[in-house]
Amino acid sequence: MTEVFQNPILEAGADPFVTRWQDNYYYVYSAGDAAIEVSRADNLHHLTHEGKCVFRPEADKPYSKHLWAPEIHEIDGDWYLYVAADDGDLAKHRMYVLKSKDKTPDGEYEMVGEISAEPNCLAIDGTVLKYGGKLYFVWSGWDEDATVWVPHSQNIYIAEMRSPTEIAGRRVLLSRPEYDWEKHGSGPTASGRVSPEVNEGPQILYAPGGTVYIAYSASHSMTRYYCLGLLTYRGDGDILNADSWTKCDRPVFSESEGTHGTGHCSFVKAVDGKTDFIVYHAMRTPNGGWKTRGVRAQPFSWDGDFPVFGRAAAPGEDIEIPV
Repeated sequence: MTEVFQNPILEAGADPFVTRWQDNYYYVYSAGDAAIEVSRADNLHHLTHEGKCVFRPEADKPYSKHLWAPEIHEIDGDWYLYVAADDGDLAKHRMYVLKSKDKTPDGEYEMVGEISAEPNCLAIDGTVLKYGGKLYFVWSGWDEDATVWVPHSQNIYIAEMRSPTEIAGRRVLLSRPEYDWEKHGSGPTASGRVSPEVNEGPQILYAPGGTVYIAYSASHSMTRYYCLGLLTYRGDGDILNADSWTKCDRPVFSESEGTHGTGHCSFVKAVDGKTDFIVYHAMRTPNGGWKTRGVRAQPFSWDGDFPVFGRAAAPGEDIEIPV
């Protein structure tokens, strides 16, 4: 049985992360960049912003401001929350990890601390990759010694984890912006600062045949050209070696009529346990900017072991979802 819904699911919202646990969907989001909330629903298209506050930082901490792109992951029966935060200076963004006090995704979380690798540079959008019985942390970060005053790039990095709260070694560069479609919105700004060329928002997608993908967002998130790129690991070679990954030379998901700046996604199964959905944010107009982003979702398919995301659905277009 199916129902029909239309995008956007939520008119406002960015960097959506959704996971399913015990027949419910859990959507974790930043509330005003000042707290983390989790809402629960019986189906993906019923998600709301009427969630529970699971973490509000104390004032005057290194992680008190700009809480961005939170994610929750169940690892060995415990739930962990990963979020980027800073003390008010965006250039000091680092990744932090929290642990659920009651082993549920929407219970109260307590701060464990910063989760970082050497060199310790700006870090955002952290996520967890599980492969071969090991954990790996994947995130977006700056070049070493990068500043807001000189041209630089924001890249995708990976590192092995010693535990869900600790990285074991140095970071390894997997992807930096190299194609024109990855570089929109970079360069000098009116304030004299320099916007970086951007790869960010990595998300892990496990193919039915065992291939591991990292979908990531490219170009500046304020532009209509924000889109998804794809890195592929087929199990040949060391997962910590960039040469073991293949980068797609074109975007795999990008703007369409009424749906612009398609990016920062997550992946989740429908209630039938079979149908794959991509959850992402987008703007209604080409020049909408950050404030007009809303949460959207649509099913995608597979061509063998390769994900096919298709065209980004237009607002008001009917989308079928299993119920």
